[in-house]
Amino acid sequence: MLDPSTTPTNLPTWNFGLSYYSLPLSLLIIRHLQAPWSCCSARCTLLSEKLTQMMEWASKRSVIRMNGDKFRRFVKAPPRNYSVVIMFTALQPQRQCGVCRQADEEFQVLANSWRYSSAFTNKVFFASVDFDEGSDVFQMLSMNSAPTFLHFPSKGKPRRSDTYELQVRGFAAEQLARWVADRTDVQIRVIRPPNYAGPLLLGFLLAVIGGLAYLRRHNLEFLFNKNVWAFSALCFVLIMTSGQMWNHIRGPPYAHKNPSTGQVSYIHGSSQAQFVAETHIVLLFNAAITMGMVLLCEAATSDMDIGKRKIMCVAGIGLVMLFFSWLLSIFRAKYHGYPYSFLMG
Repeated sequence: MLDPSTTPTNLPTWNFGLSYYSLPLSLLIIRHLQAPWSCCSARCTLLSEKLTQMMEWASKRSVIRMNGDKFRRFVKAPPRNYSVVIMFTALQPQRQCGVCRQADEEFQVLANSWRYSSAFTNKVFFASVDFDEGSDVFQMLSMNSAPTFLHFPSKGKPRRSDTYELQVRGFAAEQLARWVADRTDVQIRVIRPPNYAGPLLLGFLLAVIGGLAYLRRHNLEFLFNKNVWAFSALCFVLIMTSGQMWNHIRGPPYAHKNPSTGQVSYIHGSSQAQFVAETHIVLLFNAAITMGMVLLCEAATSDMDIGKRKIMCVAGIGLVMLFFSWLLSIFRAKYHGYPYSFLMG
C-alpha cells in the first residue's frame, strides 16, 4: 500500500506544469477554430450588405446605374451570390449613338418585365454603365464599342458566351431574354407597354381606303385594274425580299457607329446578320433593277416613237447593269470568298 507520505512531492508540481503549459496551446487551438467562423461571419455580413444595397437600388430603378466604384465593389469584388447583366452604353447627346438609345429602350423593357413580375428574385440584377460615367470600366474591360451586353455570373469569371452577340441576334428584348435564360436559368416573360401607333395607323389606312371607295362608289373599275394589283404585289415582294421580316423578328440596329473612329457602317460584314439601313439599301437596289426591267419590256412592246423607245432601252440597261453591280458587290462583302463580280470588284 502506498504511503501518502512517500508520494513524490513533485507530482502535483508536474500536474500543475502540464496545465500551465497546455493553456496557451488550448487558446491557440480555440482561436484557430474560431478564425474561419469569424471570417465566414464577416463574409456573410458583407454579402448581406451588398445584396441589400442591390435590392434597394432595384426597387427604385429596374436598371441600376453604375459608375467605376460601384462596378468594382458590387460586380467585380467578391463575395457575390447574384448575377448581374450589364449594358455598356453611351447615351449622352454628344456621343451621337442612336443605336444606344434604341438598345436602352429594349433593355429597359426587359428589366421592367423582370422587376415587376411575380417571379422576381435577387438572383439576377440589371445594370448599365455609361461611358461618360464609367470610362475606367471600359478601359478595364478593353471595350471599344457600344452598346455591349455582358453577363457577370455569381461565381467565376465571365466566359465567351457571357458576351451577347449583338450583331447577330439584335437587341430586341425577346432576344435578350432568351440569352439571359441561357446564362442564368431565369425565365423572363417580356411584357411591352401598349403601343397604339400600329392600330391607329391601320385604322387611318382603312379609313382612307374606305373613303376613296365611297367617293368612287359609282366607278370601282380601279379595283380591277391589273396595274394597281401588280404594283401592290411588287411592293410587297420588294419589302419581303429585302429582309424586313428578319428585322421585325430580330430587331437589329439601324447602323453601327465605331466610337473610336466615328465611322458609320450601314452594311453588316457577316452573312448571318444585317442592319436596318442595309434592308433599305437592298430594297432600293432591287426596285431600281425592277424599274430597269420594266423599261426594257416597255421599250420592246410599246407603240411609242422609236426615239423614246431607244431612250427607254438605254435607261433600262443602265439601271440594271449599275444597280445589279452594286447589289452583287454587297453580296461579295457579306459572303467572303464569293468569286464573281460585275463592273465593280
